[in-house]
Amino acid sequence: MSIDLTLDRIRRLLGVLTYTRPTIHIAGTNGKGSVCALVSSILSAADPPLAIGRFNSPHLISVLDSISIKNRPISEEAYFSAKETVERTDKENAIGASNFELLTCTALVAFEHAAVDVVILEVGMGGRLDATNAVSDDCILVSALTAIDLDHQAFLGDTVGAIAREKSAISRPGRPFAIGPQVHPEVTDVARSVVAAVGGEVIPLPIVTLANWDDTLDGPAPPRDSAFEGSSPRLVQVSMACFTEPIRALLPLHGAHQLANLRVAAGIISAALTHPSCEKFGLGLRVRITPTAVARGIANTRWPGRLSYHTLALQAQAPVEPSGTQKLLVLADGAHNPASAAALADYLVDLLEEPRSPQGVPSRPLVLTFVLALSHSPPKTPAQTLAPLFALPERLPRGRQVRIGAALLRFTPPAGMPWVRPEPPSVIRAAISTLVLSPGSSIDLWPDSAADADTTNSDANEEEAAGKSESGAPAPLERALRWAAGRHAAEQEDALVVLAGSLYLVADFYRLLASLGQAQEIWGTN
Repeated sequence: MSIDLTLDRIRRLLGVLTYTRPTIHIAGTNGKGSVCALVSSILSAADPPLAIGRFNSPHLISVLDSISIKNRPISEEAYFSAKETVERTDKENAIGASNFELLTCTALVAFEHAAVDVVILEVGMGGRLDATNAVSDDCILVSALTAIDLDHQAFLGDTVGAIAREKSAISRPGRPFAIGPQVHPEVTDVARSVVAAVGGEVIPLPIVTLANWDDTLDGPAPPRDSAFEGSSPRLVQVSMACFTEPIRALLPLHGAHQLANLRVAAGIISAALTHPSCEKFGLGLRVRITPTAVARGIANTRWPGRLSYHTLALQAQAPVEPSGTQKLLVLADGAHNPASAAALADYLVDLLEEPRSPQGVPSRPLVLTFVLALSHSPPKTPAQTLAPLFALPERLPRGRQVRIGAALLRFTPPAGMPWVRPEPPSVIRAAISTLVLSPGSSIDLWPDSAADADTTNSDANEEEAAGKSESGAPAPLERALRWAAGRHAAEQEDALVVLAGSLYLVADFYRLLASLGQAQEIWGTN
């Protein structure tokens, strides 16, 4: 399906509506949502507090969570009030804005109605022609670019350089621009040239490092969250030009890539505090954002569905007999392209490495079950996305016994986005069969055959994702997790479920938790 990328309609619409809030604008392929969450949390920790609005896309569970005010999803009343204003204005002026343009304007109008102090605005796709880029230069505080990799090539270009050029085009004259650490050096060069061409200013990034716990500086060490050492928050040290001393804080977002994201977030904060162009907004950030506020904001950050841990209790099914209630530790991550899957795999390697016994052999085998669904998004292939995950056994320490399984599913297609469709499980199964596993390794798959996989998943819809099919039987996702519970029932083994491949699958998982009466707080508070 074609998407008409132009700013003409939304500029007309915003010309009739009113939007004046100071705005931080963030683009990138991977990590932009995490940076939005970090910046939002840090600003929310100001003293006295700042009211923060944040717009992220796509939404996770419902459209309400794409628009947050004071770090909570917008209320239905506020959302529908802003939506009605936008849609009426669009109709009265015969503009014909697209669904995403209407949603973007709904968010902006809601932030204006709430009179928030600062808005954190995540680019939907690309940058130059993304609807969020219609916000006027006068509103922009800081812009930023996170990690760039190949994705959405049909719309953005076939090279990382072309994609970087599109995404860097959110830069504004006279405004600070943060360029995050990049895997591809070409990206930084392209981004710098784009920023220079519009008269923006590339700012240096703060230094972020892991730190060793010091009882004198940091107080008593917090307890571990679970059986895996790497699942606990990490102590980091952040050196920002706007403060004389480094800041020590607990970072709850997992993965080495989050250190890079924190550098971008800290750079945005530092620029907002010190860049001359930001003073005109009169926010008093130099006084309100203290080292203590930054540390508190980092520690309070929540970004669900990105290396986030959850536990649930399910009735196990075969192969374990007799079946019984089993508690599952689930790591949910929206990794949906080769770069984000590689970041997930890197995290899993660090997480699952186990200190060796005196004899040099880890003492406990590992049962690892992937629950997977993927979008159909050529030229990206399922094999390219999954390759880092299924190469995992080769990267673990020699002697570490691993039993891998994978449940293959469809996700619930998001409403209003007909171009987003899941890959059939049989296609995912075929991709897995092409991946090279370590010699002598094997993998358990659910369902057992390609035909069963497509049949089992053929009628997935939002009601099924919520936990029950029309017949009242468990939905495919619940059945997949019950199968995982059966694999994980042996107490002498370490066990982890990794749910990945699409944020839409993560959303199905959160809906399932709610339907089972096991809903967990995922947004957090400041």
